[in-house]
Amino acid sequence: MSRWTLGNVVKVGLAVLFLPLVAYLVLFIGAVKKNLRAVLEGLIYAAGFSVAVFELGWGSPGILLGLASMVASGVRAWHLRDLWLPKRRRWWHRFTGEQNAIGPVPDAPPAEAALEGTEGRVAALTWVGAYATQYRMRLPATAYTTVHETCRTLGSVVEAEAREPSRDARLEYELDAMVRQYVPGVLRGYLAIPPAMVDQRQPNGRTPNEELAEQLGLLAEQARSIKATRDSRIPAQLTTTGNFLREKYGERQQDAYDFGIR
Repeated sequence: MSRWTLGNVVKVGLAVLFLPLVAYLVLFIGAVKKNLRAVLEGLIYAAGFSVAVFELGWGSPGILLGLASMVASGVRAWHLRDLWLPKRRRWWHRFTGEQNAIGPVPDAPPAEAALEGTEGRVAALTWVGAYATQYRMRLPATAYTTVHETCRTLGSVVEAEAREPSRDARLEYELDAMVRQYVPGVLRGYLAIPPAMVDQRQPNGRTPNEELAEQLGLLAEQARSIKATRDSRIPAQLTTTGNFLREKYGERQQDAYDFGIR
């Protein structure tokens, strides 16, 4: 995830333009983002700079205090970059564990998830991540992590297919089944169980928590397998193209510039 966005470039440009006032930057960031800790910390740097400029003047103590306040504020502004220079997130990271879903998430995938192709896959994956985040407290920690890792793996395959379709019917079938049926189905099936029963042994001798862990592990492994299969086809396709070109033009290489003129 990159921080190179237009908004961030503008912010950094303004910070450089008003570099002499960098001692107030942390205070400004805290005030805009309503971060009390940053505000209190920024007040220290701002107060030090203000005392240096308006009370001590440009003598040695004033210069040292002013420069120290500017340097400290600049360094801390960089440390707080996640507050004011957010990373650009890819679409399958909209609802990962790093970002909570906004508003309630419906108990069923949206209608867009039924659409063919990339749009439907994106909608289904986004819903799965949002649903898992909404019910994070009901999921075992390892299960929550596995769901989002699986979403990221499948998301990378969906993006690759959108950029350069493999036209592999079997791969597309497996990808659609994972994104639209298996992962949502396992997640919804577990969350439909009353919380008081997730540790109770079922007739098969396993608890719902154990079933969830095993099923998510199988799905995560299958997601990695799909990605590996898709990735392995890239060099294979290049080799196939190379064989075709060598067969078609290889023997004519010496006469490449001979247009039949004798």
